Formats: sequence, C-alpha cells, structure tokens
Amino acid sequence: MIKARQIAAKLNLNMKIEDVEYQGDGNKAIFYYIADERVDFRQLIKVLAEAFRVRIEMKQIGARQEAGRIGGIGPCGRELCCATWMTSFVSVSTSAARFQDISLNPQKLAGQCAKLKCCMNYEVDSYVEAQKKLPSREIELETKDGTYYFFKADIMANQISYSTDKNFPANLITISGRRAFEIISMNRKGVKPDTLIESERKPEPKKPIDLLEQESLTRFDKRHGSSDNTSNNSQNRKKKKSNNRPQQAQMRNEKENSRVQAQAPNDAQQVKEEQGSHNKPNRNNRDRNGRRNFPRPQERNKKDDQQVKE
Repeated sequence: MIKARQIAAKLNLNMKIEDVEYQGDGNKAIFYYIADERVDFRQLIKVLAEAFRVRIEMKQIGARQEAGRIGGIGPCGRELCCATWMTSFVSVSTSAARFQDISLNPQKLAGQCAKLKCCMNYEVDSYVEAQKKLPSREIELETKDGTYYFFKADIMANQISYSTDKNFPANLITISGRRAFEIISMNRKGVKPDTLIESERKPEPKKPIDLLEQESLTRFDKRHGSSDNTSNNSQNRKKKKSNNRPQQAQMRNEKENSRVQAQAPNDAQQVKEEQGSHNKPNRNNRDRNGRRNFPRPQERNKKDDQQVKE
C-alpha cells in the first residue's frame, strides 16, 4: 500500500489509497481510494500491474467507509458502528440534531470520519413522535401572575420550562405537556389561571410500619388467629354436610317408593297373564306322530286343584 501511494504521488494524482485486498488465489488485487473529484487512473493501473504482477481493480469509497475499514472507538466508548454492523450508510443532516435539541457544535456532532455521526438518525423518529405531544414553542401562556414564554423542553420526559422573559431565564417554571395544553385551552376561552403549577393534592398519610415487630412477643398472635379461622371454616363445612345427609336419605326413600309403585301394576298384569296361560290349552303340544296332544278335562281339574292348594 505504501508503494502504491508513492506511485500515485509520482503521477501527480489527486487521490488517497486507503486499503488493498488480495484475492484468495493471489491473482487479483483491489485498491480502495478516496478522491474528491474524478480521477483518470488508467496510467496508474498499468504501473501497478507491472510492479505487482497481478490484475488491478480500483474502487472509490467515501469517508464513512474509510472509517469503517480503519475502525476505532467512538465517544460512547464502544467500537464504531460502521466498523461492526452497519452496511448501508444513510445521509445525516443537521435537522436530526434540531429535532433532538442537540447543540449545533461541529466538534461534538462530527465523528471519526469528519462527517455527522450516524447514530443521530437512530432516535429521530421517536423524538418526532414525542414532540407531537408538546405545544408549539411560539405559544405564550397567560396567567394572573403574568405572561410566560417558552425557554426549553425535555421532549422524552414531556416536560416544558417557561420563563417570564423572552431573552434570558427568569422565574423558570417546569410543567408537563398536558398542563400546558390545559392552560392554552383556558386562554382561548378567555380564562387565566392563577399559576402555571397545578393545585397540589394532599397525599394520603402512610400507615406507620413497626420495624421491631419481628422481635415482639405477640408476633405469632396473627398466625393463631388465622389458624382458628381455618378450623372454624372446616367445622362449618362439616355441619353443612351433616345437615344435608338426612335430606339425601329422604330423597332416596322417595325414589325407591316411586319405583315400587311403578312396578306394582306391571307385576299384577304378569300374574294375570300367567293364570290365563294355565287355563288355555297349549296348542304347541304334539306327540310323535305330529298330532296335537290336548289334556283331558279330568287332568285339567286336577292341575287347577293343585295350583289352588299351592
């Protein structure tokens, strides 16, 4: 790289060679350079090819890419973003600093590449959204005490400081954005509040805490009380269960009686059917020859007498 810089200086080329990369096979070398204007480096490529015996490729990079290739530590104490994870470099303008209320000091806004810091774009969107919740800086707040002018604002905390003088801080009062919108709406209606500060609400008194409670002799009383309550609850549950038992037994008896009453007419009908079947001859009784075998009338009377005796 030093030799390439010397060759570029001999050819009077307005360029700065920053880095050189070789391919894995060693047949090609890429030279990264920085230049403000267009440079005719055709003669430079011929001289470099003769000197290094490889194919030469020239690539122009910007100041941000140069800082990324060199590396370093930023003012935040961490490694440069362009040297670690950033691949696409978006242009940064001073409007990002204005949205975030950053002082326009070039020494603080510039990074290692002598350009505006890339990190100024990271939180611009959140600042723009938070600034919508604050009133305009040109609006004046009128109270019975006097007129207050905008002095400064903490955008992310949603706090605004007002002064009684336009040019320098005097009698500064800091209020929230919600309170500022309330006063603006009151002024539009022709009402002036007494002061910018809201009326203070009396906080509720806190109960005293006994730090020596652990060493007191009655520290276990609460636990005993809680155990008594649990025992009483269990006894009440048992009583409820015992009171429910006779009701359950009564319900069971009623169900059994209803079943017996439902089965009684069915049993009586079955008895009648059996008696009728005894009186009727059995038509299916047949002998070996296939003839029907009917009982004689005397045998029928004997069977009926036996059934009556039984």
